[in-house]
Amino acid sequence: MQLRLKYPPTPEAAPRHAALCVSAALFLNDIDLDYSVDSVMRLDGLIEYLRQGGLTSDRMAEVVFAFGCYMGEVFVRRAGGAWCATEGSPMEGVTGFPLVIQLGGHKYCNPIGKVFKRLDQGALHALPAFYRLYTRRDAPALVPLLAMH
Repeated sequence: MQLRLKYPPTPEAAPRHAALCVSAALFLNDIDLDYSVDSVMRLDGLIEYLRQGGLTSDRMAEVVFAFGCYMGEVFVRRAGGAWCATEGSPMEGVTGFPLVIQLGGHKYCNPIGKVFKRLDQGALHALPAFYRLYTRRDAPALVPLLAMH
């Protein structure tokens, strides 16, 4: 998939991609995304609305990428996560995306990929459950994560 992004897909630019999501949600659907844990449910609802309208990630990949960065920013701001480039990390070649969230040690999650799955595959990939899974004290380490997401 070739993305034409406004900003580079780097850890430093991820918050700017997330801000695009916030602006789009407010402008298009009057949904306030404030980077709170509760806002994950609002983002999930917005994605379901788009999904039911027949939109797919192929048709709006850049927007979905921004939604994924928003999801990642919630991990950064609320769960102590940090953006990490997949290149040169244990996640290189695993996710298909250039960015993941590192949640300490060898715990990684792929919020961008999860948002793509949420739009294309539905509620099986609900974002609130994804957030809860990766913010548990006993969240799985690298190997189980690779199999799940």
